[in-house]
Amino acid sequence: MSAELIEGARVIFGDRVETASVRIEGGRITGIDVARDGAAVIPAQGRFLAPAFVDVHGDAFERQIMPRPGVMVDVETALLETDRQLAANGIATAYHALTLSWEPGLRSVDTGWQVVFALEALRGRLTADNRLQLRWETFCAEAEPLIAHVLSGPDRPALAFNDHTTSALLHPEIAVHDRPFDHVEDYPVTDITTEAFLHKMGERAKRSQMTTGDFVGLIARVWARRAEVPADIARLAALAKRHGAPMLSHDDSQVETRDWYRALGAKVAEFPMHERVFHAARAAGDPIVLGAPNAMRGGSHLGSPGAADMIARGLCDILASDYYYPAMLGAVARLHADRVAPLPALWKLVSSNPATAMGLADRGRIATGLRADLVLLDWPDGHAPAPLRTWVAGRAGYSALPTAVAPYLEPAL
Repeated sequence: MSAELIEGARVIFGDRVETASVRIEGGRITGIDVARDGAAVIPAQGRFLAPAFVDVHGDAFERQIMPRPGVMVDVETALLETDRQLAANGIATAYHALTLSWEPGLRSVDTGWQVVFALEALRGRLTADNRLQLRWETFCAEAEPLIAHVLSGPDRPALAFNDHTTSALLHPEIAVHDRPFDHVEDYPVTDITTEAFLHKMGERAKRSQMTTGDFVGLIARVWARRAEVPADIARLAALAKRHGAPMLSHDDSQVETRDWYRALGAKVAEFPMHERVFHAARAAGDPIVLGAPNAMRGGSHLGSPGAADMIARGLCDILASDYYYPAMLGAVARLHADRVAPLPALWKLVSSNPATAMGLADRGRIATGLRADLVLLDWPDGHAPAPLRTWVAGRAGYSALPTAVAPYLEPAL
């Protein structure tokens, strides 16, 4: 891999933004402000150069597999398209949030196996570092062989504990962000025969390609497994811990929930649903993940705490793409425009902080010796930024650079 010198960009370091040149060779950053020394020069005056994004939770790939309800696409084709979208949006490392559910269809274990085998077959053809967040629905015991298979593979995944079964069956008088600890004995359950519950399950039934009545019958049978779930969780948490896989708990609403999962080794709080959980996670030193679309749009579409407010208060460490890959860059741009924090601090939310949380010490920052995972941005003052080029371990994963790059006035900081 020949050397390249990205010359004269506004470089986003961990503690500052300054004009510098960055040399890369052999997949690594080999120097800052060094001589050209035979390297191919990429003129970057007036552009920003930043660490490429590390995305710990993204499920937008599902829309490539099922672009319309009930319409499934060949999984290899879908993942190749997803990979190109990642690179074009400056994402060099992506943890695909692969839901492993008892639901048939898109989020089933069968579809999960298709994704796992496709990623294994495509490994040499993919641009970005495509990894898996095993987004395990804890009532789905049949996912254990898949989880064990992926944990034993070369691309260390993350394991996220999700319980949308218990929240789906919550009594309607209790807000989902106030629901009790999932495993309490007297959990307040709704009446599954009501019209309101049937209506609530309609979309999930459609996604599963079932009638609403059949879906409600299925969730009732799944709920009957409830007594077995804590032991299943403990067993798979122990397995993930043996493999050194990072673990997350999802949508925690109570401090008790966060404490319980932390004790099992799940040290990352993903999308907490109540302020008390944010404070408990912060007090324990748990990294806190929120959705980048939340920050980009100015609030959550589910009514969860606003990401911008949590960032300003020091209660959010990581922004994930969630359901929209461009949101990682869009969130940083919105937060920067709103002066929520300085640009270097905002960039940590999408680069070094998620890398650290996932145990990836070789990326997420611009420093000599680290992986050359970089994104060059066109970001005129007062306008939306756009990736011009993405490098993944020094490889040109995406480029929209014009033949001649004419410098223009540097954007204001």
